[in-house]
Amino acid sequence: MTHPALNALLDRLEGSVSVGEEGAVTVNDEAKLRQNPIDTLAYAAALSPDPEGAVARWLLWQLGQTLGVYPSSIHELYVARGRGEAPRDFTVPAMNLRAMTYEMSQAVFKAAQQLNAGALLFEIARSEIGYTGQRPAEYVSSILAAAIKTGYRGPLFVQGDHFQISASRYAQDPDAEFKAVCDLTIEALQAGFYNIDIDTSTLVDLDHESLDDQQRQNYELCARLTGFIRQHEPEGITVSVGGEIGEVGGKNSTEPELRAFMDGYVKTLAALNDGGLTGISKISIQTGTSHGGVVLPDGSIAEVKVDFDTLEHLSRVAADDYGLAGAVQHGASTLPPEAFNKFAQATACEVHLATGFQNMMYDHEQFPDALRREMYAYLDAEFGGNRKPDQTDEQFHYKERKRALGKYKPEMWNLPADVRAAIQASWQEQFAFLFEQLNVGNTADLAEKYTPVVKIDKPLGDYLAGAEAVEEDVGDLAD
Repeated sequence: MTHPALNALLDRLEGSVSVGEEGAVTVNDEAKLRQNPIDTLAYAAALSPDPEGAVARWLLWQLGQTLGVYPSSIHELYVARGRGEAPRDFTVPAMNLRAMTYEMSQAVFKAAQQLNAGALLFEIARSEIGYTGQRPAEYVSSILAAAIKTGYRGPLFVQGDHFQISASRYAQDPDAEFKAVCDLTIEALQAGFYNIDIDTSTLVDLDHESLDDQQRQNYELCARLTGFIRQHEPEGITVSVGGEIGEVGGKNSTEPELRAFMDGYVKTLAALNDGGLTGISKISIQTGTSHGGVVLPDGSIAEVKVDFDTLEHLSRVAADDYGLAGAVQHGASTLPPEAFNKFAQATACEVHLATGFQNMMYDHEQFPDALRREMYAYLDAEFGGNRKPDQTDEQFHYKERKRALGKYKPEMWNLPADVRAAIQASWQEQFAFLFEQLNVGNTADLAEKYTPVVKIDKPLGDYLAGAEAVEEDVGDLAD
């Protein structure tokens, strides 16, 4: 196979990788690959314009297939848990990597290898794809590169978090908004996102008297999107799909709400294909948290109390009565350390963690003050209209600083090596702590047991002909 961008990139990989006439990728020297060459590929996949960026993303996918790092679905493990066949005494961390994704992924894999953890989800939300400037193929590439860099092997669970319907846009043009989520779903599936959290909870209408009517638009659209995913998922892989019954930051969920959603969803899904479609494997609920935490005037985070009794009760109802893995907790990364071991005790199947990792980067003693000030100045200039009259600088910058991540992505990739290493080390320590608290140590064998190995070779042309990403306003979408 020859292509000018491919030939130029292979020349920079120091002979560690070769590509045959038919496109077969061979690792000639893995030890060498894991040094400068894999860094070169990761950097190109994230920052180089096409065609070099596209070639790098293709090479990383094929290298993962060759070395045994295979994007897959956690669905089979989750339904085994719902059947009582797999244990329910651990909570899968779903980690939103908003910035320095290559470095943060390495920290995840190092902590995972330290504890033999394998039940782990890497995720990014529809909103985050927008403001971090990471399209799905780039996100997967950074994680694959980190797995290769650290020598990680096994299934790789990458998830689309909050593939959410905007209530305001849906009210204006429901077909266009539904299509926007479908288009993103196609892009994500093609990139290797074989786990997708549908979020149509924005359409729950509490003005209706009956719970069924309140949840109707939520469960009907969730079922339609589930059917769409089933039509487009790769052969041999059942994508893990999640639903949601209440917006994070709203009132706590109840058992009658869960039953109204699930009963309506099961009935609607059955009507779509004569009962032949596989449904969701988990359900997200609200138990007291908010995305990013509540910021006090001095910039600190207010203490949040999760209703673990509700979480445990609804998780058991979801598993015992509907065959799901259990309930999912969002917005938990800013909780106090002593809270995390309670998720596994409550049999929550999954917990979503994001802002805390972002905070560790921004607030790290090695993160350059000059860059932080420049990013905050950018926020003041570009997003000052979002500032509420009573907000302090600390509150405004904390709330909005996620929106600087895409603009300053190149600067973070180009931080000095010692700075990147120091931040990565801090993340690794935090991930190891969380994995221990969530009891996902020694789940690597369990993850492999319930994950079919489906090798998916992709032609370079699929990457070179990638669809142009559509920029959208993500200001009203959840993280």
